[in-house]
Amino acid sequence: MFTAKHPDIKINWMRDSTGIMHARMMAEKDNPRADVVFGMAATSMLTMDALGMFLPYTPAGAERLDPRYRDKQEPNHWVGLYGFAGAICFNTIEAKNLGLPAPTSWADLLDPVYKGHITMPNPASSGTGFLDVSAWIQMMGEDAAWDYMDKLHENIASYTHSGSKPCQQAAAGEYTVGVSWPYRGALLKEKGAPIDIIVPSEGIGWEMQAAAIMTGTDNLEDAQTFLDWTISDEVLEFYADTASVVARPELNKARPFFPDAVLTAMIDNDFAAMAVKKDAIVAEWRSRYESKSEPK
Repeated sequence: MFTAKHPDIKINWMRDSTGIMHARMMAEKDNPRADVVFGMAATSMLTMDALGMFLPYTPAGAERLDPRYRDKQEPNHWVGLYGFAGAICFNTIEAKNLGLPAPTSWADLLDPVYKGHITMPNPASSGTGFLDVSAWIQMMGEDAAWDYMDKLHENIASYTHSGSKPCQQAAAGEYTVGVSWPYRGALLKEKGAPIDIIVPSEGIGWEMQAAAIMTGTDNLEDAQTFLDWTISDEVLEFYADTASVVARPELNKARPFFPDAVLTAMIDNDFAAMAVKKDAIVAEWRSRYESKSEPK
């Protein structure tokens, strides 16, 4: 879409999951190769902004965004594009064959009956994985959350590096329970997958994907043009067709099978606090649970 409107600006894309891209950009901090970060989880973006890695720039149209999707600094250092939340994808056919009950809460996943039937994303490499872990910490408190994850680990079959993969695995019947995100589940169910999308009763974590200009870019004018485009009607309307909740609420669209409970179950997420703690949380998580992570 961008190239069609700006054929004179050449774009070189590099795409990967949040954790992998964040690690790469932190490694390149003193000699950044990118001009723009586009579609990275806000919690990761905040750790980069704290190190002065983003150039202040308020893109055209930013005043129309939901305030939760804008950096509070003026000019903005980053802008949000869309939000996504956690949920459980549950294969009803496999569950019936195995005699597994449908979980209704995060606590239910500790039942030994689910041992070997659950996959979830690795928070070191997946933004979806980190939003789950950070939500448990915020809802339960750190000690109780780590105790919860210790017990959950006993039931986990594998930690994936993609946030959508656990839901795809549940849809395909590879595993019965996939801790993933509801929009992916809704899309798969629209295509006939035998899954229910379950919103745990305790509440769910959520994240937003954001965009920013890298400090030190040699292509400032082009980078500003690109950032303007990221929150244009064209892009946000596209995301309204492909994402859960976009940065301009009036553009959100109802989707078949997307649970109404998602919006009310989203916790009051302290992005700034989680950004400060992220490295320590991820390091602790890896020291405890990395043994079940799938190969990269």
